[in-house]
Amino acid sequence: MQAHELAQLLTERQALGRPYLEFLRVSSLSVGIYSLPAGGQDLQQPHTEDEVYLVINGRAQIRVGTEDRPVAPGSVVFVAARVPHHFHSITEALDLLVFFAPAEGANDASR
Repeated sequence: MQAHELAQLLTERQALGRPYLEFLRVSSLSVGIYSLPAGGQDLQQPHTEDEVYLVINGRAQIRVGTEDRPVAPGSVVFVAARVPHHFHSITEALDLLVFFAPAEGANDASR
């Protein structure tokens, strides 16, 4: 079994000084914590895998394709593979659980 505590994962991600910490990876799934500061920019590019975001903390807008919607703690957003998306108008620092299926990069031909 793998079990993780959210508070510990958030602390570990912050200590690393990177916006993303992957903490679980198997061939069919990967899971990480992604954090963006208030007023920050989300520079991610479309992924080759389906993705689900669960907002843990913070408030912002997410654009998926041409659609915008607000997100707040408890929001769950599905993004299909290869669809452009990013968070914007981040009014409160965001902490997100990110689920990729299959694992992030598994469908990337360059790997």
